[in-house]
Amino acid sequence: MDKRGLLQKLAEMLHPGPDSTEELIASLSEAEDRHLINTESRIMLEGVLRLASMTAGDVMVAAPRMDVLSMDAPYEELLYTVIDTAHSRFPVYEGERDNIIGILLAKDLLKLQRAPELNLRALLRPPVFVPESKGLNDLLREFRGNRNHLAIVIDEFGRVAGLITIEDVLEEIVGEIEDEFDDEEDDGDIFSLADGTWRISGDTPIARINETFDLQLSDEEVDTVGGLIAHEMGHVPKRGDVHTLQGWRYEVLHARGGAVKWFKARAPESVAD
Repeated sequence: MDKRGLLQKLAEMLHPGPDSTEELIASLSEAEDRHLINTESRIMLEGVLRLASMTAGDVMVAAPRMDVLSMDAPYEELLYTVIDTAHSRFPVYEGERDNIIGILLAKDLLKLQRAPELNLRALLRPPVFVPESKGLNDLLREFRGNRNHLAIVIDEFGRVAGLITIEDVLEEIVGEIEDEFDDEEDDGDIFSLADGTWRISGDTPIARINETFDLQLSDEEVDTVGGLIAHEMGHVPKRGDVHTLQGWRYEVLHARGGAVKWFKARAPESVAD
């Protein structure tokens, strides 16, 4: 039996509910405008709604951009990659990069240092494979139900298309998750890295970029390096996107709310040398 009151029924007839996700999102914007919810709540609710229509292929890190470890690499090389990339989990391949045989937890690498006689293969966790078409809702449920927080994404031909982590999925709801790149002690926006590259904040003024690296980037249309590269790319940058500007290679390390938070920049060979 319908227990709704007459006034509630009449209100629903005069103001029917949204018929689509986009209409519901528009209703959330209206609720924000009326101060019924705050901006952070609206963004999270929108993320939850959009998640239902997204797949692993939409947010995965593409295969060419994956940080992977070779089964045959020496310990020193493995350690350098782990430190340089600062990930907690790594796909490990044998032979071809497409042949993923397991997942190595960075903390498990310490066991090789303590006991060199151990075989790397014995430290690997079984890899989890999911199709590109896997819905993010279902994937998040599986991530929550087991301890495998990284999955290898496979295309329709059975080849490795990329990888996806539970963090990638959650960031579609809550935005960029603070991690090792968000050091509270960092009070600058341009940092030199050990490999000769630079870590640059997306909101660094173009004028400072020009001054620091002796460039002539235009600041007529936008003020920041993140805004300039997004303008040049013609779309909202995502993690892993790469763009070359005046010879410099900019790779998006982290993005939040449609804006780049950190780039990894590499100078042209002639400049770097």
